[in-house]
Amino acid sequence: MTPTVAPFPAARLRRLRRTPALRAMVRENALSPSDFIWPVFVMEGTDAEEPIPSMPGVSRLTVDRVAKAAKRAEALGIPAICIFPYTPQDARTEDCAMAWDTDNVANRAIRAVKEAAPGIAVMTDIALDPYNINGQDGYVVDGEVVNDETVGALVKMALAQARCGADILGPSDMMDGRIGAMRDALEAEGHRDVTILSYTAKYASAFYGPFRDAVGASGALKGDKTTYQMDPANSDEALRLVERDLSEGADMVMVKPGMPYLDICRRVKDQFGVPTFAYQVSGEYAMLTAAAQNGWLDGDKVMMESLMGFKRAGCDGILTYFAPRAAELLGA
Repeated sequence: MTPTVAPFPAARLRRLRRTPALRAMVRENALSPSDFIWPVFVMEGTDAEEPIPSMPGVSRLTVDRVAKAAKRAEALGIPAICIFPYTPQDARTEDCAMAWDTDNVANRAIRAVKEAAPGIAVMTDIALDPYNINGQDGYVVDGEVVNDETVGALVKMALAQARCGADILGPSDMMDGRIGAMRDALEAEGHRDVTILSYTAKYASAFYGPFRDAVGASGALKGDKTTYQMDPANSDEALRLVERDLSEGADMVMVKPGMPYLDICRRVKDQFGVPTFAYQVSGEYAMLTAAAQNGWLDGDKVMMESLMGFKRAGCDGILTYFAPRAAELLGA
């Protein structure tokens, strides 16, 4: 139903914009630190960090510093962090066996965070690309990324992360059938309360470049990911994927990237009414940050405006590298 608006001058819509108090009273959406999941990159070593040139202000952290970051997040009111491992090329293999080693750097970081900041929810990434010598999210056989064999490896990865204390599993691989396989395995092993936030509508996007630098995958990737990640031209397909993942046991769903796909966020929320997240990916972060550093944009203002856009599009939460800075501003 379209609301009826009285004609001018009976209706002067500027009346409700006149003062900060009036604007606050009629504001339709609000941001809070509880809306954020903070992605962090973990690497081997002790008490060290390495800046990521293509993501100004973001660094890879050693496990002990990830634990400190989690305590900072807890103090800022950010409810969750998401852990991504950096793996050098010489540590990657064809079989990706490190992915389900409970002593790999990501799984050690899970345990460290749960000990240092038990109130923080720990989210993980499930895909083979950080461990794959080919840089692909799945196994490569005769030049093809194979689905079913990959799903078996992803299940092992999910179980290892659950055993280490992960609260939220984030399958980002886009293989068919992986949500159902993971849910069955988690139930069978007694991990009934582990949550799955599925990267349900993950597009084959050019906005991921800085992330691949961050996890050491830029030089590793052979080919592209168009046979399993979504075509940026498609929208209806995203709804089919959401319906499937929910039917297989996903608790929450994600759209990735974020800002170029806000229409998908809105369609998903309107159609299904489930917890819907978006990932403001590395390329989005990098372009806003670079423009701010060059004096072309007001960094804090465009950061907050971009985050509000996700809320207006129906998102319940946002994975964003801006999380600590935005939380500081919201708490000021």
